[in-house]
Amino acid sequence: MTDPVHLQYETLPYPPRDPRDEAKRLVTGSPSRLAELDHFVFGGRRDFRRPFRALVAGGGTGDAAIMLGQQLADAGARDAEVVYLDWSTASRKIAEARAAARGLKNLRFVTGSLLEIGTLGLGRFDYIDSCGVLHHLPDPPAGLRALTDALAEDGGMGLMLYGRLGRTGVYPAQAMLQALVRETDDPAARLALAKKLLGQLPATNWLKRNPFVTDHLVEGDPGIFDLLLHARDRAYGVTEIDELVRTAGLRLVSFVPPARYEPASYLSDAALLRRLDGKPMLERAAFAENLAGNIKSHVFYVVRSTNPVAAPQPDRDAVPVYSEPEMAATARAFKPGATLKASVDGWTAKMPLPPLTPAIAELIDGKRTLIDIHRAILERRPDLSWDEFAAQFRLYYAAFHGVGHLMLKLPA
Repeated sequence: MTDPVHLQYETLPYPPRDPRDEAKRLVTGSPSRLAELDHFVFGGRRDFRRPFRALVAGGGTGDAAIMLGQQLADAGARDAEVVYLDWSTASRKIAEARAAARGLKNLRFVTGSLLEIGTLGLGRFDYIDSCGVLHHLPDPPAGLRALTDALAEDGGMGLMLYGRLGRTGVYPAQAMLQALVRETDDPAARLALAKKLLGQLPATNWLKRNPFVTDHLVEGDPGIFDLLLHARDRAYGVTEIDELVRTAGLRLVSFVPPARYEPASYLSDAALLRRLDGKPMLERAAFAENLAGNIKSHVFYVVRSTNPVAAPQPDRDAVPVYSEPEMAATARAFKPGATLKASVDGWTAKMPLPPLTPAIAELIDGKRTLIDIHRAILERRPDLSWDEFAAQFRLYYAAFHGVGHLMLKLPA
């Protein structure tokens, strides 16, 4: 085991997980929530009762694989398979124990590198998840091209890469430790040095001043090592991500949550916002990244550049569905005309909600179309035209979709 990254994840699997916790909670998040990937990758038209193959490339201790496996099982997707791929046997053991604790039968575990995927005989996949992996490879573009080769023509990927601005302070701290560490130091000795340095950081140090980077504070030794002692680690800006995606023959569909990459989420001055009107999504996202300053990881969905799929729009036949079932109860608690507030890394989104919020929230069940919801409300509000309802739903959708809670699906 000569590769230092391989050694790291065999010694300190990351993120740290205890299989006994599966009885208490399911770790969820973007990408790869089922409703979300359907919305962005398949235009809301994926029927998961049909055969479906997903790959989690660089599965680590199992978060994405367990989440996907459980959600597919809950959806009754009997012909679905999730392939977990990772080169760390220590991480794989944890992921397997988590799957066993849940009784999941739709996961297949494979040990290996995603760079070897072409020789592993795994076939092609409808969906690929790869989070926190490409930025640790010697050649990230080669890694993404390897994943693209394993992607079905009409499939897509959910990816996560580190964000440079949000990780302010991390790379100077890494440089300091590189100056202190000797080649003969084992992981324990390196951790001891890192802890000493962290204890000596002055109040002016950028890592100490960055409240949004917390792995070294909350994830124990694995978090310290992964953040500060990683042998290969680079970060990206929005435009660099687009360049990386294009070199692999892919097209960026959307960053998530969308509101975080929208300048209007931060700016209220109409004159400033008018200057941004009409600019492409990528330019607006890059502006928002510079404006926010704290995006420490970029989550986004891609498809092949030849794939014309587009995210669904809130039209009559669209079916609104929450990304996670528990969000339905939360949505029903809002009063007419309330404001949706959601906080991420110190950023608080404040999204206005329409007067019809309680009525809309009560009727969203993942089955009713928008025209069904309008007809149901007409029984109590016979004066409510489709156009008025549609305008109010668009406001509702802009808020809940903007913060990643509400997606749309369409007839297959």
